[in-house]
Amino acid sequence: MTSAKQAVKDILAELPTLLAVAVVETETGMPLASHSNIAEFDIETAAAYNTEVVKQKLKAVQALKLNQTVQDILLTLTDQLHVIKLSPKGDKFIYLAVNSRDTNLAVARQILKAQTAVLN
Repeated sequence: MTSAKQAVKDILAELPTLLAVAVVETETGMPLASHSNIAEFDIETAAAYNTEVVKQKLKAVQALKLNQTVQDILLTLTDQLHVIKLSPKGDKFIYLAVNSRDTNLAVARQILKAQTAVLN
């Protein structure tokens, strides 16, 4: 099992050009570990707002009786990709922000999948 700090370190090693990454506790919205390559990127605020996104999407899936689990959530901005990948139990998620021109989305998703699979 990988700790939140180790997951952030491993993601940073594989995606050194990322804008920001955080492992966040789904219930509280608190980042357990994080890193930002941009000084003005407020990871605590991002974690809090993305926790609300996750909670609302989980409620929507339940309300629609879809009988599905949320794997990840992708937000496409003008020149950034923000990916939220839930852990298998859903108690944590990894939030990743990357520059869309520097990052292959499929590769980023595979890295997040590997890291969330071993997150404790």
